[in-house]
Amino acid sequence: MATERNIRTNIGFYPPQEDGGAWRSSLKSLERALRQAFPDADVEYRTSAMHGQEALDFEIALAPDVWVVGTSSMEAPDYAFITLTDVTADEAAVFAVWLRDSFVPTPHLVRFVSSLAMANGEERPWVLPATGDDQAVLAEIRRHIESFDVF
Repeated sequence: MATERNIRTNIGFYPPQEDGGAWRSSLKSLERALRQAFPDADVEYRTSAMHGQEALDFEIALAPDVWVVGTSSMEAPDYAFITLTDVTADEAAVFAVWLRDSFVPTPHLVRFVSSLAMANGEERPWVLPATGDDQAVLAEIRRHIESFDVF
């Protein structure tokens, strides 16, 4: 009997490459949305040592005793990202559905890639399903991770 591996990886979420400003958002709007959706959110602004741009670090509770840590930068008009650190596919899917359904202007504007994929040379983000429930999004994120999980 096969058992599913509960792999942890970093997952980055991005707008479409051809339209980096498609989310029409800012760190302030992300902060407001996070605080509204996740009342116990802990957020902190900092300047990225790597790029010199303002970043937003956050920690949110997806469920009781299930916290995820992330960071975001949206300061350049043509570039935005949100990265979750050391998450399972299940955790990433919960956040992805919130991002798609509650934060971005239209649901077809979310792309994602894992650090597992990037470590295997794949830097091209996958398209998050624009429709479907949590299970459909979870299935796509798992398919992505399993494509690059070479153990």
